[in-house]
Amino acid sequence: MAKLRLRRKELLALGYPKGKPIALAINMMLKHYSKTPKPEILALLKKTLERPEDCLEDPVLGRIARSLNTETRKPQAEHALLQQPLNYKAYGLQQIGQGAQDQMDTAMRLPVTVAGALMPDAHRGYGLPIGGVLAIENAVIPYGVGVDIGCRMCLSVYDISPSYIEHNRHKLNGMLKENTRFGKRVFDRPFEDEILERKEFKEISIIRQLKKKAYDQLGSSGSGNHFVEFGVVEVKEHDDDLNLPPGQYLSILSHSGSRGLGAQIAQHFTQIAMDKCYLPNEAKHLAWLGLDTEEGMEYWLAMNLAGDYASACHNQIHRRLGAALGESPICVVENHHNFAWKEKLEDGREVVVHRKGATPAGKGVLGVIPGSMTAPGFIVRGKGSPLSLNSASHGAGRQLSRRKARSAITKNELKKILKSQGVDLIGGGLDEAPIAYKDIHEVMRHQRSLVDVLGTFKPKIVRMDAG
Repeated sequence: MAKLRLRRKELLALGYPKGKPIALAINMMLKHYSKTPKPEILALLKKTLERPEDCLEDPVLGRIARSLNTETRKPQAEHALLQQPLNYKAYGLQQIGQGAQDQMDTAMRLPVTVAGALMPDAHRGYGLPIGGVLAIENAVIPYGVGVDIGCRMCLSVYDISPSYIEHNRHKLNGMLKENTRFGKRVFDRPFEDEILERKEFKEISIIRQLKKKAYDQLGSSGSGNHFVEFGVVEVKEHDDDLNLPPGQYLSILSHSGSRGLGAQIAQHFTQIAMDKCYLPNEAKHLAWLGLDTEEGMEYWLAMNLAGDYASACHNQIHRRLGAALGESPICVVENHHNFAWKEKLEDGREVVVHRKGATPAGKGVLGVIPGSMTAPGFIVRGKGSPLSLNSASHGAGRQLSRRKARSAITKNELKKILKSQGVDLIGGGLDEAPIAYKDIHEVMRHQRSLVDVLGTFKPKIVRMDAG
């Protein structure tokens, strides 16, 4: 089949306005309709131009339709930002880059903002910084949640001595290779799961189109900083909430999110929010959807589905590995970030709290805060601090960008570090090397008022995407 070609003059002949709509239409059609006959593509583009309102729910044509709408509509008034940001608490401010601080300041100038906080692992992101916590009234910000909706930690603790790891490293390496998938690699036959029977897959158009992708990727992990690890949990004192006797235990820790389902939900609703909510350029990625609007309620339902889907993926990961071990866990701790919750402030007001790369840390709430592939993670219990909006860090936080990390260390240097720490690495890239991350002990020191530490997790065999 000949390679598809679309020319600017062909779209101009259809009546497309000059500028962004033509470039977007060509790029989207070449990417998503490359095997479709050209006459059919031109017919779809003509339909989108003539009746854009009929195409808004389509993940491809909808973007083109909204760009047409943006190009031809009359400009609407922008929402004005506050002159000065509202006050907020920043933990470990000396460890937080100026870029993240600037992003948080912008978020605190939104007219819908009520309160906020910045965690000690914070670094620059899109819209709200990673490690940013933001409470707003009766609205939700898709980019305040993030692209990887419901990304989470899951820890399973087994009544197996850590000596099992040292005596069976080769076997455990094989278990991870056999029972985990990352990035584009998925299982040929994922386990069935009730998550796929949720009504949202039938009732919300964008999600209906993503059901096959959700099935295909079920039980797998994303790329980047996502991982599945064998390691050692150590508990020094008995705690009623954790309910583990003091000692050391073989454990499995995983970090991943909602895969392509969450990413496309985020992309779809972020574009809608930006089309409907006009903000100055520095704040445009903080566009919100009112929870009293149809789009806002659809996003809320889709976000919650994506969070539950992420949990289902972790459950399948741990189910496979538990079966390979021939054991059931004696303790499981799971928490998520990149999410929004309806919560009440001390004064009784209900708000929507966005935690983009921040761990829920309400009073008595358990969670896991990881370090790096060689640094320990921490099992924590929240203290319920109102200053942090009941939040804590979600990890150590990056101190080097991926590009800088790749140039700061060699493969041989990374191997030496791993060997000195007794860690096996399967996959993983230089951009995830320990040097890329802040000192987790310093991060934890800055949030002593936010969480109690109940135990630690030391990585021993780490599985990540090959990159």
